[in-house]
Amino acid sequence: MVIHVVQPGDSLYRIAQLHSVPLPFLIQQNELHEPYRLTPGQTIVVPQPEKTYIVRRGDTLGSIAAQNGTTVMQLWQNNPQLGGTDRIQPGQMLVLSYGNKLGRFAVNGYAYPSIDLRVLRRTLPYLTYLSVFSVGFDNAGRILPFSAELLVRMARQYQVKPLLVLTTLGEDGQFSGERAHRLLNTPTARAALIENLAQVLAMQGFAGVDIDFEYVPPEDADAYAAFVRSVRERLSPAGYTVFAALAPKTSATQQGLLYEAHDYAALGAAADKALLMTYEWGYALSAPMAVAPINKVEQVVRFAVSQVPPDKLFMGIPNYGYDWTLPYVQGQSRARSLGSVQAVEQAIQIGAPIRYDATAQSPHYNYWRDRAEHEVWFEDARSVRAKLALAGEYQLAGVSIWNIMRYFPQLWLVLNSLYDIEKLG
Repeated sequence: MVIHVVQPGDSLYRIAQLHSVPLPFLIQQNELHEPYRLTPGQTIVVPQPEKTYIVRRGDTLGSIAAQNGTTVMQLWQNNPQLGGTDRIQPGQMLVLSYGNKLGRFAVNGYAYPSIDLRVLRRTLPYLTYLSVFSVGFDNAGRILPFSAELLVRMARQYQVKPLLVLTTLGEDGQFSGERAHRLLNTPTARAALIENLAQVLAMQGFAGVDIDFEYVPPEDADAYAAFVRSVRERLSPAGYTVFAALAPKTSATQQGLLYEAHDYAALGAAADKALLMTYEWGYALSAPMAVAPINKVEQVVRFAVSQVPPDKLFMGIPNYGYDWTLPYVQGQSRARSLGSVQAVEQAIQIGAPIRYDATAQSPHYNYWRDRAEHEVWFEDARSVRAKLALAGEYQLAGVSIWNIMRYFPQLWLVLNSLYDIEKLG
């Protein structure tokens, strides 16, 4: 795989010639909606297949896989144009394999039940776990009404383990430290929640739970770890997996309500796996900056592996960016969220060149609209590769994508070109 950074005067035809790949293949793999419009600084992923196959009349994905010593799943991963379906036609070129890879990763992806099923279907081949966000509970430990049976069923079809995300989110969409405090300090409610959780997992076909309690009062740190441990003790005998989501800390003594109750060592020991929420340095209310600057992410990972075995850790990767209106005014400014594909298409439309910050390892650009300057930070193939390399360097179990609601072709192209994806379902 080559990541080509568009230079002034580049055309897609020239890029295809330079790397000796068919132009239609380059367009198809990057899913370029307007392939003849580019902007300097844009990334084009140039896949370099080891082996390809031309579909013949009478072929099926199953027969092609059997004839070539591969699997239908690998065909889906190598050929995103299939969209996770079995529709092929004579004359179509399929990628059978991509040479030697750097290693093997488990991949978790977060999704809301409202996800476009076409986006879900084409993403599932790249996932090990699907974390369905989210379910809450009341003061008595009863699980609030929730159904994700279609997502669970689809996940199973693609050998993906579906996880139910348990949170303290209220009707206002905010995490509630008070709700967490009441539960953690009320033994009857805590016991009821664990039993109710076990019933919901069984009834809806989930493979486990991802526990994501945020803004837990610092005095409840031990109680929170004990709760996660109790969940695991109850669910493990039935074969369920228990994940714990961790706020991005760089030291055990880090101050702040988001961090203090997340004891990495205790929660890492209590859960089967731990998800590092390594994103949102740049966020809707912050000053303009990268969502997940690689230097900040590495600080979190370095601390995490000192507290939790690396083979239990998943590093978070954001699948979005933000568009800020300048000047930034603290307490007043609010950035607009946008997908990485949308960010590039916007840059092309307005003629903004994309720059790349070497320290943050993230792309960004500025533009003017309605007499106001804007600043955009997002993810591209380079920033994805940098994050995957970091996870590989620290020998983590895998990566976790927040979130998969928007399909970003280059994310999966880079991931699949560099790593084998673990399948457990």
